[in-house]
Amino acid sequence: MDPHREALQRIVSNLANKNGEIHNFIDMLNHTIKNVQVNSSNAISELDEEFDGLYSILDEMKGSMASTIQQEEARKVQALQDQLSQCSNALESSEELLELAAQSLDIKDPVEFLKAARQIKERVTMASAFRISLKPTVSDSMTHLMVDFALERRILQAVNFLPVPKAPEIDLAACLVADNCITVSWRMPEDDGRIDHFVLEYRKTNFGLPRVKDEQPWELIDYIKATEYTLSGLKFDTKYMNLRVQACNKAVAGEYSDPVTLETKAFVFSLDSTSSHLNLKVEDTYVEWDPTGGKGQEKVKGKENKSGSSLRSGGPSPKRTPVNTRSSVRGSRDRFTGESYTVLGDSAVESGQHYWEVRAQKDCKSYSVGVTYRNLGKFDQLGKTNSSWCIHINNWLQTTISAKHNNKTKTLDITVPDRIGVYCDFDGGQLTFYNANSKELLYTFRTKFTQPLLPGFMIWCGGLTVSTGLQVPSAVKTLQKGENVLSGSTGSLNNTA
Repeated sequence: MDPHREALQRIVSNLANKNGEIHNFIDMLNHTIKNVQVNSSNAISELDEEFDGLYSILDEMKGSMASTIQQEEARKVQALQDQLSQCSNALESSEELLELAAQSLDIKDPVEFLKAARQIKERVTMASAFRISLKPTVSDSMTHLMVDFALERRILQAVNFLPVPKAPEIDLAACLVADNCITVSWRMPEDDGRIDHFVLEYRKTNFGLPRVKDEQPWELIDYIKATEYTLSGLKFDTKYMNLRVQACNKAVAGEYSDPVTLETKAFVFSLDSTSSHLNLKVEDTYVEWDPTGGKGQEKVKGKENKSGSSLRSGGPSPKRTPVNTRSSVRGSRDRFTGESYTVLGDSAVESGQHYWEVRAQKDCKSYSVGVTYRNLGKFDQLGKTNSSWCIHINNWLQTTISAKHNNKTKTLDITVPDRIGVYCDFDGGQLTFYNANSKELLYTFRTKFTQPLLPGFMIWCGGLTVSTGLQVPSAVKTLQKGENVLSGSTGSLNNTA
């Protein structure tokens, strides 16, 4: 094709694309104009409502205060009218007495004059004109009911559109991470009485500093009235948590605070389905006994074992797909088989203090919870080797709970809890089991761990649910500090492995 024609076609194509962009932009501008008009109308309507509300309050206050003045007027007028009536009656009585006294002066008979004078004197003594107060009972002043709205007028004159709230400041020193809860505390840079509520946003991350890309979406907690909030019941399945806060008045939300990053380290693992027993149905953190699972495959494996072939030397089983380095190491081992109805965690404990919990179904007949080194054989059961430690619960004829290690068993005289907490202090050589609800100590193994530990679970009939991403509970930390004796452990079950 002619190069000039090709160039012209590109120009035409570019012009068409540009025209399309301009058309889209014009449509967006028209839409924005309509939105401005609609939003302006809404703002004017809201302004009318606010002023109407203000007028209503002023009218109500005016009516109430006028009523108070009228009531005071009626009280004073009534008091003065009562006093006026008393004075009128006293004046009338006094004028009658004055006329009678003047008439008595004309009496010539001394006896009659003396008698009349005595009567007039007695009446004068009792006359109300000499007993009433000639001072008004109330004043005519109403100055105590005057008003001065100078301050209110200045306030009203200062009324303006609501300002955008300033960004809060998170008080990092007051923030607390404990027991899978995060308490966030913040303050405003200056007092703002028009703040209606706060919004807290948080997201999990594996990066120490906030990033723009590859981050999870923010989760939101709205309408927080206080300047502190506690996020509870969290699963700490990432290393950190980003948090930020914004203040809102009744009109607009302000800028977000500078985000803070809090460390949320906890032991997280899933159940490793690649090497679990074929009679176990495994889903992430749940394992269930399946008596029909893999019967045909078990027969094939049995024949292979009898013929002397070794899958360990021949590479990974074709039924498994290694998912990471650790699982590929374990993937070179056959699935657990025989009566070792076992599944392991896919992450190992190599140092530090860690905690997880296990809940059994009510119909669970037999199960074990513990830890093991990676060398647990496919026929081995938890607690029956010198490299595995567990507690075992049996619910067949009667419920029993026991501690197992190195094929030794210690029966425990305790009630089987609904949830079992597992505390592993790798460096301190301690594995402790707790009632996860009450944090009551069940049993403690003390040894020296020399290899990484995998969480281990055995089950026969029923199912187990594992909870990971948990911090070591504060109650367990407190108990550990005070546990300077062997507690529930015995020397027969402790060793250096």
